[in-house]
Amino acid sequence: MTTLICGSLAFDNIMVFPDRFKNHILPEQIHILNVAFLVPEMRREFGGCAGNIAYNLMLLGGDATIMATVGDDAVPYLDRLDTLGLPRSHVRQVPGSFTAQAFITTDLDDNQITAFHPGAMSFSHLNKVAKANAKLGIVAPDGREGMMQHARDFADAGVPFIFDPGQGMPMFNGDELLDFMRLADFACFNDYEAKLLCDRTGRSLEQLAGEVKALIVTRGGEGSEIYANGQRYDIPCVEAEQIVDPTGCGDAYRSGLLYGIANGFDWPTTGRLAAVMGAIKIAHRGGQNHQPSREEIGERYRKAFGALPW
Repeated sequence: MTTLICGSLAFDNIMVFPDRFKNHILPEQIHILNVAFLVPEMRREFGGCAGNIAYNLMLLGGDATIMATVGDDAVPYLDRLDTLGLPRSHVRQVPGSFTAQAFITTDLDDNQITAFHPGAMSFSHLNKVAKANAKLGIVAPDGREGMMQHARDFADAGVPFIFDPGQGMPMFNGDELLDFMRLADFACFNDYEAKLLCDRTGRSLEQLAGEVKALIVTRGGEGSEIYANGQRYDIPCVEAEQIVDPTGCGDAYRSGLLYGIANGFDWPTTGRLAAVMGAIKIAHRGGQNHQPSREEIGERYRKAFGALPW
């Protein structure tokens, strides 16, 4: 079953400042802030929600197809997709633009200053879902117009999909979020996004769950919960081998959801597989540097829950 992953491909430029921001910012001068941080350590990671989700779904053995827009500088990422065997027939290169990029500086207290340039992401609406012949999909963070267009396209084509607004959620008002929920078959939020969803729509989680087949809320180390079939399934957090970097953990979790839905798993099994994928990812830096085999993923699941997921 081909799963179409609509979202961003991005470069994550991650820099480490070997001091504390607070030592270099004068609170009484915050209105004329002008600071520079020397960052001797820097790395560039392949990221973006669509790239991360597709990578993790590939590890599970799923059939992932990315729909995204990239810029003139995307050759290294496109080459990576080719090496991984991830099709890029629906990755559009937009001339005269940069690929979306995040510039993240972290200090010794794990405080972060981030700048994000959307670049080619702003042209995501040029991609059309109908051309992808998918059986399942996800609308992940992307350009505003593109997210709205792809949700309508999935609904018009009768293709079930997950609405996953992530960091793109502030772009939408309450009525627009309700429209997404009514178009989608499934929806996934972290706990902060879920609260924002309730505030903007004026609805409770239980009421919003009635708009979709399943509403998933992730709560980090506290696990996650799935509202489906008139029930709430509590999914425990899977213990990680080590906690290194949370970047991309939510995307890894969503790959488990997509794999479970595509293969007809029940909701407890689907949620637990998603939790396993998040635990594997958090033990590695970046969104796409973990490389477990499908057998190793199954063994992590068995160790955590007493049986294989497949």
